[in-house]
Amino acid sequence: MNICVFLSAADLDDRYTRPAREFAELLGKGGHTLVWGGSDVGLMKVVADGVQEAGGRLVGVSVDFLAAKARPGADEMVIARDLAERKALLLAKADAVVVMVGGTGTLDEATEILELKKHGKTEKPVVLLNTAGFYDGLKEQFRRMDAEGFLPRPLTDLVFFAEEPVGALAYLEESAGIR
Repeated sequence: MNICVFLSAADLDDRYTRPAREFAELLGKGGHTLVWGGSDVGLMKVVADGVQEAGGRLVGVSVDFLAAKARPGADEMVIARDLAERKALLLAKADAVVVMVGGTGTLDEATEILELKKHGKTEKPVVLLNTAGFYDGLKEQFRRMDAEGFLPRPLTDLVFFAEEPVGALAYLEESAGIR
């Protein structure tokens, strides 16, 4: 399965890098392909290293102004013209999406896939990996949107919240009929 992971390119504390690496190793050992923003820095590097070391493939989609940070040695690397094209390519190459910790770019990517799902434009499974409670506030906001009628589909149809890497991958594999 091609699993797109939206995540930070920042250097982060071990409470974020350790679970990210664990997920990456599970992904690689499971024979899956990482589809990611292509950067060879920060958390993006941690995940790419983990997938590659565990035998998985790497498909990167960088963007013109970040091409200097693109990972050498990826199985495939595409350089998009802009962020909109990058998001479209990431989603086109993916069978499923995992949202890890990140900043505004990660949040932008996450809301785009959820908006597509909300309108029935994709049925790809989406997991929000809530490492160290990072997305507790967002999870609560989504629940409020659901409860107050802002979502035309139940929240559970849009996104699965996982607290641990093993739960995230298990959900994706079950959604794809693997196992």
